[in-house]
Amino acid sequence: MSCQRTIAQPIEISGVGLHTGNPVTMKFLPAPENSGIRFICTNYENQPAITADIVHVSGVERGTTIKVADNGVHVHTIEHVLAAVAGLNIDNLLIEVNATEPPLGDGSALLFVEKIREAGITEQAAPRKFFKVRKPVWARLKQAEIVVLPADDFIISYMVEYDHPVIGQQFLSLKITEETFVKEIAPCRTFCFVEEVEQLKEQGLIKGGSLDNAVVIGSEGVINSELRFPDEFVRHKILDLIGDLVLLGMPLRGHVVAFKGGHPSHINLVQSLRQEVNRENVGALKPPPETVDKVVTITDIKKILPHRYPFLLVDKVIYIDGLRKIVGLKNVTINEDFFNGHFPGHPVMPGVLIMEAMAQTGGVMVLRSPENIGKMIYFMGMDQVKFRKPVLPGDQLRLEVETIRLRKRFGKMKGMAYVDGQLVAEAELSFSLVDG
Repeated sequence: MSCQRTIAQPIEISGVGLHTGNPVTMKFLPAPENSGIRFICTNYENQPAITADIVHVSGVERGTTIKVADNGVHVHTIEHVLAAVAGLNIDNLLIEVNATEPPLGDGSALLFVEKIREAGITEQAAPRKFFKVRKPVWARLKQAEIVVLPADDFIISYMVEYDHPVIGQQFLSLKITEETFVKEIAPCRTFCFVEEVEQLKEQGLIKGGSLDNAVVIGSEGVINSELRFPDEFVRHKILDLIGDLVLLGMPLRGHVVAFKGGHPSHINLVQSLRQEVNRENVGALKPPPETVDKVVTITDIKKILPHRYPFLLVDKVIYIDGLRKIVGLKNVTINEDFFNGHFPGHPVMPGVLIMEAMAQTGGVMVLRSPENIGKMIYFMGMDQVKFRKPVLPGDQLRLEVETIRLRKRFGKMKGMAYVDGQLVAEAELSFSLVDG
């Protein structure tokens, strides 16, 4: 049984976006178990999060786009990043991006693979959840056709066919492992025909495209570089498919056979697979939550919690999913009263106050629920408490709290505190609810 994985430390990548041409900085950050792959959109107010999941797909034109419904927050051309994540067997990752698309690199997944490996990969305690295909699953769209057949491994057999002598028909069948992905698929670049370039520019696309980040095909052959593989074109299609399959929400075990595919048919396939997942209820998989439309501000928090200065320790809430999960922020400044007496010469936030900040964040989630309005929450116990790094003035605590169980009068939560993507403290918190 294999375990879930995340990266060992944060790492940063800069470049330009393919279609917008805008400069972009992207950060990979470690993420807790069972949290999946999430994009944090720092270019939007309140830095909303979008889980890489099929329910968030909003477009497939020249790339795959995900967005938060109805508020315009989106990230597009994510397939190469997701392919690198899947190819390296990463289950949980935060991807901070300060523009609407990731950096392009050289048009392959190689840049992202190199950066993730530079950051290091670490195993987590929770087991990986796979979806093993038990019967054929089909997806058809115009001339494209894809079927997933039962298999013990993850295998892709892909055929492309273009009416052009440089490509013609190409076919490749490959068992996808970390080793084969890195060597055989990750270096393969996106491609286009020279006559498409002006059309795409007229549509306002490929503003960041150049001869250095794509294979450009002319009437006589490739005009800007040597191919990395004789069949680099079909290999890049496999790369795109691996990235799009991440949107299923769990690794796939099956043999994918694709003919004339592309992002639209890939997404159709993932939708069909999700239906099978839901029928089998594999791992009790649920559609991921949306980001809250409006943050819970400090004014709102003061209406929910009874705490006041100097003991109100959560500044705002940026994400909430009913009674399941909440993410709050606490800005730590040197003006905090406790720094006057807690190691004044070497100010460190007391660990017990980090626990209190977690507890208050969880309290906001519970007490804002309609059935709990007007009640009080008392924390009764702390288990599995670990302090991993000191929290200093100038840090921002990101407090992620998930419900373990919740009954009418009692409950238990798991809290994780991060600074700059690194885990600084964690605990399980028990509480009781009483009438106010």
